[in-house]
Amino acid sequence: MPIAAQVSSSLRAMVRPLSERVRKVALQFAMRGKESPIPDITTLRKIPEHLTFPLRRDGVDPVPLLAESRAQAPVTKLGSVLGLDIVLVTGHAESKHVLADKDTYSNDMRHLLGTRKRTDAEGIGGLGMTDPPDHTKLRGLLTPEFTMRRLGRLNGMIDRIVTDALDSMEANGPEVDLVQHFGFEIPFRVICELLGMPEDVRDEFHKLGMARFDLSEGGAGAFGAATETRTFLIEQVRQQRADPGDGMIGEIIRNKGAEYDDVELGGLADGVFLGGYETSASMLSMGAYVLMQNPEAYELLRSGDRAEVDKVVEELLRYLCPVQLAFPRFAREDHDLFGLPVKKGAVVLVSLTGANRDPAVVPQPEQFDLRNAETMHFAFGHGMHRCVGAELARMELRAALTGLARRFPDLAMATDPGDLGWRDLSVVYSLDRLPVRLAKDPVPA
Repeated sequence: MPIAAQVSSSLRAMVRPLSERVRKVALQFAMRGKESPIPDITTLRKIPEHLTFPLRRDGVDPVPLLAESRAQAPVTKLGSVLGLDIVLVTGHAESKHVLADKDTYSNDMRHLLGTRKRTDAEGIGGLGMTDPPDHTKLRGLLTPEFTMRRLGRLNGMIDRIVTDALDSMEANGPEVDLVQHFGFEIPFRVICELLGMPEDVRDEFHKLGMARFDLSEGGAGAFGAATETRTFLIEQVRQQRADPGDGMIGEIIRNKGAEYDDVELGGLADGVFLGGYETSASMLSMGAYVLMQNPEAYELLRSGDRAEVDKVVEELLRYLCPVQLAFPRFAREDHDLFGLPVKKGAVVLVSLTGANRDPAVVPQPEQFDLRNAETMHFAFGHGMHRCVGAELARMELRAALTGLARRFPDLAMATDPGDLGWRDLSVVYSLDRLPVRLAKDPVPA
């Protein structure tokens, strides 16, 4: 072969792999951000329609599609959002399994916040969205505040708040909005006193609370409302560092404040505040709505013993279950979930309402029926992330609903049920207005 040809051939041999490397680098550069972008839930403006049925209801009842999905498969893949597989769990046994499994699933969702630098208040944390050891540390700080002994000291305070709310209803009667004067009033004041917070922020926090659970605008609106709430609570902690109040925030600062920074304590207060008033407000409002249609149960609240009252409360919790979905779980690894292959990183959503109405376990799943009261329900979740304030919620429900039944035995709807404003696409379901008459109309002379 001529020297020139040999040189040309050698050059081509040298250039070919270099060209291939250049081509690959160029392709990688062109696809940067396209192959596996970091998802950012705070930019999600709309949830795909086919994924929304677990958050929809017809009055107090889940839409029929939820039961149909459970009957077909208690674990199913719904689709995907932001490149993440979405798995829905609706069966009772299957839900219990997922909620209790802290090894296969993580609750930490910070990986869904994208790459933008965020403020302390924009972060995600608290008990529901952290894993051990962070979760263990925070739970250990909060649990002693919710023992039966500590909660027993709140009975007098709760009774006083309930009496004040019923007095206000009577003063504003004969027709009042039960949501405003009863459902929201009682748990908001209880949680403010529990935490040691001023009540002059009530209207603002009521709006923020509803916005945090509203997914009609995807994750963007909910995340913005959460940031505003946490900003306020972090500032409350900072103020109480200098002058600790009489409530839970002040108590923790006095005893263990040096071990936790303001952001950690603000996030903890946020979790207590969030879980302690919006969910209880929903239960009181919807509970009164159901009881007006079930006079025998309403009468039990007025004249029954403690065991009978507890049955009514537990069945209301199962039947209404205002928290529709548990905190999302994220698969740590590929695995099989009751026959469905689940990939690492998939989002596993447990439908608490679906599990609470599983006919495989509940005798009369679609009815408010006290025979269901012995069935384990998931209104407070299950496992490591079960609501730490469950017993406080039960105390409020017993005191408020028995007080309502005794003070206003003839309570009745003052509008057509079709005119009530039920929330749509809200993780915590409720109604925004419930006009009621406090007493029967007087008989004409």
